[in-house]
Amino acid sequence: METTLSNLYIGVTLASILLLVGLGLTFTFGQMGVINMAHGEFIMAGAYVPYVLQTSVLSGARGGAVLVAFPLAFLVAGVMGLVLERVLLRRMYGRPLDTLLVTFGVSLMLQQAAKDLFSANNKDVVTPTYLRGQWDLFGVTLTHTRLFVLLVVVLTMVGVWVFMSRLAAGRRMRAVMQNRELAAVSGLPTSRVDATTFFLGSGLAGIAGVAVSLIGPIGTATGTAYILSAFLVVIVGGLGKLRGVVLAALLLGTLNAFVEHATSSTLGRAAVFAFVILFLQFRPNGIVSFRTRGLAV
Repeated sequence: METTLSNLYIGVTLASILLLVGLGLTFTFGQMGVINMAHGEFIMAGAYVPYVLQTSVLSGARGGAVLVAFPLAFLVAGVMGLVLERVLLRRMYGRPLDTLLVTFGVSLMLQQAAKDLFSANNKDVVTPTYLRGQWDLFGVTLTHTRLFVLLVVVLTMVGVWVFMSRLAAGRRMRAVMQNRELAAVSGLPTSRVDATTFFLGSGLAGIAGVAVSLIGPIGTATGTAYILSAFLVVIVGGLGKLRGVVLAALLLGTLNAFVEHATSSTLGRAAVFAFVILFLQFRPNGIVSFRTRGLAV
């Protein structure tokens, strides 16, 4: 029982990271059809933000540096995504293979830039004193760091939900995501909506990077470790559906944790792939898909 609860806790923590990463991808991929392989480097950029703050700007207040890092990482990664969309990707909408190749090249360039700035060695973000410690509940060790990450993810999801459902900008995003052509002829500025979408999706990756930096060492390959799993979350959850991404992240995260504990990390990833392939045979549009109406012929 203790082992089961422990694996479930680890799986939920992993799912929370995948949720932040996958949510940004489902916005950009679901709305614009852009396969952004550089999304992982936005995670990397966000992960380096608390490290830079702790070693330079806020070296005397490392606990405060972590709190400042979340909004700052959102802005840094968001601006990076916005520049990528404005300079390159806006010319390639409707050409997913081109976006895949271009963003893969951008990801390699960003990784090399990170190596030049921070070296190829992994870095550690100092855990603040208020996050050191743990609780023991039913034989499961609940570290304060992982609980804090879960809290950040919950608050971020609430913020995204409010933005998408209550604000005009979020409703415009939903309209373009469901039917771009109809939104365009209705007078919505789709180009501006695309820029907002890319900024938001990339910013969420930056927040995920800060969360990752609190769990373990960070490096130039930090984002690569999460990007593939995040794409699987997007596919299983359903493009552009917040509820679907949440369910898919929890499902794949817990599955990976249980299989990895019983076997190895390699077999855990293989089991997730096998599950996704089998799942798509029965639900090719994902857990949650848009409801559409068609004419009977």
